[in-house]
Amino acid sequence: MTVVPNSDAPLSGASRLKQLLEESSDMIVCPGVYDGFSARIALSVGFQALYMTGAGTTASRLGMADLGIAQLHDMREHAEMIANLDPQGPPLIADMDTGYGGPIMVANSVSQYIRGGVAGFHIEDQVQTKRCGHLQGKKVVDTEVFLSRIRAAKGAKDKLRSDIVLIARTDALQQHGYEECIDRLKGARDIGADVGLLEGYTSKEQARQAVKDLAPWPLLLNMVENGATPIITAQEAQEMGFRIMIFSFASLAPAYTAIKATLEKLKLEGVTGTGKDLTPRTLFDVCGLKESMVIDIDAGGMAFSGGV
Repeated sequence: MTVVPNSDAPLSGASRLKQLLEESSDMIVCPGVYDGFSARIALSVGFQALYMTGAGTTASRLGMADLGIAQLHDMREHAEMIANLDPQGPPLIADMDTGYGGPIMVANSVSQYIRGGVAGFHIEDQVQTKRCGHLQGKKVVDTEVFLSRIRAAKGAKDKLRSDIVLIARTDALQQHGYEECIDRLKGARDIGADVGLLEGYTSKEQARQAVKDLAPWPLLLNMVENGATPIITAQEAQEMGFRIMIFSFASLAPAYTAIKATLEKLKLEGVTGTGKDLTPRTLFDVCGLKESMVIDIDAGGMAFSGGV
């Protein structure tokens, strides 16, 4: 029996992200989110796409530093939850670290991200005992091992006939220099990676040159303020020719600052100083309270008959 596709079915997040890349020259700006709450806030502000940071996931889910501690189950569960807060909303790009093993494990990781509703992911060439891309002392695998990860990821994507956007990331700049990074990314491009990511540019000129050296292949810029790369604004990145820009610490860093300041005030003064307009209802509205109420009321439920 021939199955006829439903032309009225909504596009997946992966297909929508692919369209954004193919049908527009505008750069896609993605705020980094690290949990459901930060993702809800980003959704309320409004962006074309979101980015799930591995560093933020490790910090929020495990309370640990970004040292390769988070594994596939941590990252996949987190990404699936965020991607499905609003399945028809901004598509989610998620960190996939090294793929969590050899080619078989990489293929399994990609398949799980696809089934979880993730729209795009980046996979890198660090060793399994990896660390944040903006720390010193990084080590990368040989080029052939890196390319085997890309082949496995591409094979899994093709097997499931998915539009998930495969982003090849290299962290080789520290250890091997710029030209090696370009060679690795060209190899990944030739295998079928959709987008490239050179992590940790040390100058704006280097970032601009990478776009030129790999054109017209789309590149992603990871902007970690106060990290290895000098501050590049979204406008500057657009002018350089980057197609996607992620701000990995956009939620995590200000959360640390605000939480720490509030807890210090509580310790010293015995109050948190929360503004009068920030009520529990306000926070719950950000987290989908109204949508939940509609579900109950439409179903004939009485959970909110007495108000909320």
